Amino acid sequence: MTVQKTLQRILEMIKERDTNLDDFFQNLHPSDFAEIVEDLTGEQKRELFELLSDEEAAMVIQEMEDFDQVVLIQLLTTKRASAILREMATDDAADLLGELPEEQAKELLTLIDEDADEIRDLLKYPEDSAGGIMTTEFISFPENMRVEEAIRRLRELAPEAETVYYVYVVDDETRLIGVLSLRDLIAAADGTPLSNIMRKNLISVPVDMDQEEVAKLVSRYDLLAVPVVDERNSLLGIITVDDILDVLEEEATEDIYRRVGASEMEGVGLVEASVRNLITRRLPWLIITLFGGLLAGGVIGGFTATLEKIVVLAVFIPVIMDMGGNVAAQSSTVFVRGVATGEIESEESWGYFFREIRVGLSMGFICGATIGLVVATAAVFLRLFPAFGFMQDIDLSPLLGIVVGIAMFTTVTLGAIIGTLVPLLFNKAGIDPAFASGPLVTTIKDVTGLLIYFSIASLFIPYL
Repeated sequence: MTVQKTLQRILEMIKERDTNLDDFFQNLHPSDFAEIVEDLTGEQKRELFELLSDEEAAMVIQEMEDFDQVVLIQLLTTKRASAILREMATDDAADLLGELPEEQAKELLTLIDEDADEIRDLLKYPEDSAGGIMTTEFISFPENMRVEEAIRRLRELAPEAETVYYVYVVDDETRLIGVLSLRDLIAAADGTPLSNIMRKNLISVPVDMDQEEVAKLVSRYDLLAVPVVDERNSLLGIITVDDILDVLEEEATEDIYRRVGASEMEGVGLVEASVRNLITRRLPWLIITLFGGLLAGGVIGGFTATLEKIVVLAVFIPVIMDMGGNVAAQSSTVFVRGVATGEIESEESWGYFFREIRVGLSMGFICGATIGLVVATAAVFLRLFPAFGFMQDIDLSPLLGIVVGIAMFTTVTLGAIIGTLVPLLFNKAGIDPAFASGPLVTTIKDVTGLLIYFSIASLFIPYL
């Protein structure tokens, strides 16, 4: 059944108040169902979720974007919303309640009852920390439990657990001491204590670790889930790989927005966002760039006398600025991405910076030599054939190739330095380096590039 036909069938079922939606959930993934729900009006969404069972509604809501979840919950009655939240995974329910107005979240928590305390505990942690993205629906057994008992208990607990691929082993004080995979448990002989077959060199994360660091660790060790512990090493929860994928998408989106001087919409989708909301997210960095452009214009104005004497200098301004900007963009992008993926550790950053200087010098030499040779050759050609070309009225000196070549060499080298140094300093100061890799780097590079170009040209004026 096509998406359009599925949507049409859902609209018919809403109109007929048909509650038999089993066929949809047997043939349609909840994620696909959630995508179709986005095309419904608010009233249609409310009516549809009245037809769904609590469990079905929870499955669909968990696949929706945060802002869509909030909108939907606010369409439902408090009683209905609390019933759906009760069926959701505790971490997903906590995330949703954290997006709601405080009074509404408190009201819903009072109606959830059995899972309310667990959700309140999760809400205490910052949303971008390990505690903020963990779930408390994990399976742990005492170290002296026998294999056959663990398997029997696993069958009982599996329907309520987030994942059964890992079984965690704790001591009498619930401190994490080991881990078993499902394969380890099934392959072990009956009567064997879990302490004899568990792996003790397990990977865990502190509850206050930043979610981006957790994502790096899970990616590095190819884990399906990672346990979260407190300062006593007590097991508090686990973070599963599906949550890590959400973190990676969130962090990548955040970095992309910051690179271009914008910020992500919170609590609303891009399509639904108001013009005012979009402007406030993007205008501040544009204002900074605007003043940077005025500063660059001031640099050109300060060298008006030089331009009046040698007008042809203006021809090469776009080339000089664009090349410096391209190199700065390359350097900042590579550095920011290296920091984000963990390829560039904090203690390695200065070493990488000095290597980038060498890269900039090499690229600057090649680009400078190329443009210098082209300009000098063009000057000689136009002097030999003065009637040829569109620049026949301009006296182009071969020495101008040296000016442009040196300026290109210096600008490209400086672009590599600025493109790495600015985000590096931001990173050292504890600020996301992505903030520095867009408009800020571009503005600094434009001003310095023009200063270099015209300063060199001024020195050579007597010879041009």
